[in-house]
Amino acid sequence: MKKKDFVEGLIEKTEFPNKGTFAFEDREITVKGVIQGQRIAGQVTKLRKDKAVARLVEVLEPSEMEDGIPRCPHFGTCGGCFYQTVSYENQLRIKEGQVRELLKDYIPDEKWEGIKGSPKWWEYRNKMEFSFGDEVKEGPLALGMHKKNTFHDIVNITDCKIVDNDYNLIVSCALNYFSRLGCDFYHKMSHEGYLRHLVIRRSEANGDLLINIVTTSQADVDMKPLAEEMLSLPLHGSIRGILHTMNNSLADVVQADRIETIYGEDFFYEEILGLKFKISPFSFFQTNTLGAEVLYETAREYVGETKDKVIFDLYSGTGTIAQMLAPVAKKVVGVEIVEEAVEAARENAGFNGLDNCEFIAGDVLKVIDELEDKPDFIVLDPPRDGIHPKAIQKIIDFGVEKMVYISCKPTSLARDLEIFREAGYEVERGGCVDMFPSTVHVETVVLLSHKKPDSHINVKVEFGEGEDKVPLKAISERAEAYKPKERVTYKMIQEYIEAKYGFKVHTAYIAEVKRKLGLPMYDAPNAVEELKQPRKHPTPEKVEAIKDALKHFEVI
Repeated sequence: MKKKDFVEGLIEKTEFPNKGTFAFEDREITVKGVIQGQRIAGQVTKLRKDKAVARLVEVLEPSEMEDGIPRCPHFGTCGGCFYQTVSYENQLRIKEGQVRELLKDYIPDEKWEGIKGSPKWWEYRNKMEFSFGDEVKEGPLALGMHKKNTFHDIVNITDCKIVDNDYNLIVSCALNYFSRLGCDFYHKMSHEGYLRHLVIRRSEANGDLLINIVTTSQADVDMKPLAEEMLSLPLHGSIRGILHTMNNSLADVVQADRIETIYGEDFFYEEILGLKFKISPFSFFQTNTLGAEVLYETAREYVGETKDKVIFDLYSGTGTIAQMLAPVAKKVVGVEIVEEAVEAARENAGFNGLDNCEFIAGDVLKVIDELEDKPDFIVLDPPRDGIHPKAIQKIIDFGVEKMVYISCKPTSLARDLEIFREAGYEVERGGCVDMFPSTVHVETVVLLSHKKPDSHINVKVEFGEGEDKVPLKAISERAEAYKPKERVTYKMIQEYIEAKYGFKVHTAYIAEVKRKLGLPMYDAPNAVEELKQPRKHPTPEKVEAIKDALKHFEVI
């Protein structure tokens, strides 16, 4: 086998999010974008000794799980909504199975609570970012989503099924307007051009719409005629505001150098679990409003009794979770790095009459050292990459009995759970909430509890000078003569193994062996940092060497 060879096989298993494997000749082939049970053809892109990576070329036979018919005319071309050929029931099975496999070392079966589906499977998204570009190089202007597996090409989206049809009408209106004017889109490589994005947000509560046209400042186009055309569209909802954002950043992200309000206001209101939230163009808010209610209800159930407790909501966003817990808590402190989100959280707390919420702008890693309150409970809802290892240690140092961790990327959660487990935390409850039907993404919620001793032994010692009592003088002499056993360090273990066996072992390996033996854990210099990467288990030879060293130092 060599690169660019074509291979065929039956996908035997898949891992989150949609990476599958099959055997071919003497190698295990890995390929992305597949479903377990599919027979596929792929082209080899990377070779290893006993493994290879292939690019999906064609699905030769569908999986038994593929029992649905795609509703979207853009399916297969657009890069989103991967699971449209799979019924929603089977989508949930696939997602739960992948997360369950990923977290099986951390959550026993009796503590796993399955997966909860989204109340809406279609038209559920409340925010979409559409990109301007072209479908083929130097082709006509396009407005839509990125084409599957490409960075440059754009698919014209005219009938997206995961948003309300108001979005499709607005997209078509904007594309027609700018096409008539002959406007060019922003070219990522040359950094030239005008049109960048069209961002639409919608309130699930009342159907209000906020439209944001994002361009560079390389042209001067009158947006008022476009606003008038949009306002005349036969929409289900009402347009609350139309904005024009100037963004001259080289990065392909939606951000603002300047914002102009063309029509109406620059916000609308959304409601979730009886609370009111002001949503502005750049506010962070869950993209599935009804699904978010399921997620937050689950988190609130996991948190449990909060009366007279101080709760830290770390990575708090616009403060949704904090405000959900505030009415039944003594105080809630939210920490969020995005300043606009913090301002929105403070404003939203005012709308909801909550005066026991404090929101602080800053990086959790840095702000956590400056907090004056001490938490009784911690809620964690970090970004996709999870929690910085140094921040995790600071969170652990608070010593709270319980924490709730909400994760939008289960691979990051698995990495972080390893560190929490080393510190004595175990998962008491765990499960999934699907916020993104037809896509590969899923949210996971776990309740962490600090392990306590199984039992206590009470020892009564009587001091004095009687026959049955220990003389105080004798106790003092024995105490002076006692020398505590020298603490065995990771460095001592490493030096012993290198001297005896001639190879080195990482501190993370020593920590893993000690954990499996049920030994007390101390700070390993690099063990936590090592866990930022996918776990690599020590070879049997290194495991035996570590055990030998532990016996030598009388640790076991």
